Amino acid sequence: MSSELKDKLSTIPSDPGVYFFKDKKDSIIYIGKAKCLKKRVRSYFNKKKHDIKTSVLIKHIADIDILIVKNEAEALITESNLIKVHKPRYNVFLKDDKTFPYIKISNEKFPKVEIIRFKHFNKDDHLYFGPYTRSRDLRKIVKLLHKVFPLKTCNDKSKESCFCGFCLSDYNISEIKYEEIINHVISFLKGKTDGVLTYLNNEMKRLSEKMEFEKAATLRDQISLIRDFYKTENHIKTDEKNRDFIGICIEDSVGVVTMIKYRNSKLISKQSYEVNIGENDDMALIGFIKQYYISTMDIPKEILIQESIINQEKLNKWMNALGKKTPKVIVPKIGEKKSKIDLCVKNSKLQISRIMLTKKKRKEYVSKMVSSLQKDLLMEVPPRRIEGFDNSNIQGKYPVSSMVCFIDGKPRKSEYRKFKIKNVKGIDDFASMKEVVLRRYKRVLKEQLPLPDLIVIDGGKGQLSSSKDALDSLGLAFIPIIGIAKKMEEVFKPNISEPQNISKTSPGLMLLKRVRDESHRFAIQFHRQIREKGMLQ
Repeated sequence: MSSELKDKLSTIPSDPGVYFFKDKKDSIIYIGKAKCLKKRVRSYFNKKKHDIKTSVLIKHIADIDILIVKNEAEALITESNLIKVHKPRYNVFLKDDKTFPYIKISNEKFPKVEIIRFKHFNKDDHLYFGPYTRSRDLRKIVKLLHKVFPLKTCNDKSKESCFCGFCLSDYNISEIKYEEIINHVISFLKGKTDGVLTYLNNEMKRLSEKMEFEKAATLRDQISLIRDFYKTENHIKTDEKNRDFIGICIEDSVGVVTMIKYRNSKLISKQSYEVNIGENDDMALIGFIKQYYISTMDIPKEILIQESIINQEKLNKWMNALGKKTPKVIVPKIGEKKSKIDLCVKNSKLQISRIMLTKKKRKEYVSKMVSSLQKDLLMEVPPRRIEGFDNSNIQGKYPVSSMVCFIDGKPRKSEYRKFKIKNVKGIDDFASMKEVVLRRYKRVLKEQLPLPDLIVIDGGKGQLSSSKDALDSLGLAFIPIIGIAKKMEEVFKPNISEPQNISKTSPGLMLLKRVRDESHRFAIQFHRQIREKGMLQ
């Protein structure tokens, strides 16, 4: 531990608050909360044994920052909000930077029912249902609501300028009547369909008595839509408690949580979330529960999970801090509830297999430019890793070289390298290129770094020949190397006097030019920096 870190530890107060661990780049890698900051932060460095994830975290801590708050409750909320914003590497959080959709019922004289998206949910005067992950299902629900109920979508009070259900209604809808409609909408979204069906049946009878059979038939169809929407084959329950079944699966550092929601004995949604995980599966699930329930107002009476990993007392404390009702945590061992949890885990496994397949395809995917270059140069394997070199100097002064790296046709700037020419005096582009290639691949062999599939030299036959000599001397003659001349965009191979016959419109040639131009840009940029420093001395 550095002396600066020791000094910071000695100054941490005993107040409640939030602490931030940072790495050498001053990036936040972990956020935590504590009732007593002094005890909690010091515990990371006083304990001799930690789990793998915590041990790795401690190795990367270069700085500590704290935020003092009023009490533990405020620390809980602040921690959750900051994790969502910063997404630290070693914290558990819902993956994906995308926004999640909610159903919003606005707080106004004639409330609107609409879909809205949030990245970070903040409580306000409106009523929300969600978050959801399946936008298509959500649009289906809202479309159904607008079919069944005469809901207002416009801001204009004039019926002539709007075609929403409210404005096209055959009778005047009072504020009291509209409030009744909104209450039915809320009941519908909570899974309480009995009251909604009673309301629609009464409306159907009213229209029948008025001899408006076509409109009555429309309502009959809407009643069928609602019954079909909530029809489930497998939900024999003895009560109507609201329940969330949560199952997690983790494979190869990929974590997925599946949540199945039951409201009033009806299965109303199934959502799957990819989560950032560490070595501890339990912490991943606890982190998900915290992150999810701070983002929703729809709190069930029971949360059912696969393992006893969260203390009821801690959950009560956390929910009370959020000002929300506290659900009961249950770990079912047998019966129908256990089978629902198993179903969640099975869904999570299925989702993981899809994620892994996508990642595999992405890894195996070879871009059009790379595959085209393979054909143009008659290579045995696609040049997925390309390293390009260029020199820069002014009349032999401040000579430098650059190396750029392209992986799968895209620049990988973290692997760019700069070289000052050390052993060459005067203007000798060939010798400079030989020196740089020799130095680069001596180090690659020594540190066992990945070798390139193709080396691109900015220059003609001379530079190419010198670079080839450097590779041969290191026993790397098997690595394909080519030179690309600036004037005619001609591509040369070693020991072949004539340029390669490559179409000027070939995607492969475009990739070579990109590598050449990028190495040239990077070399000039470095040369200017060195020259300016030399002039100031």
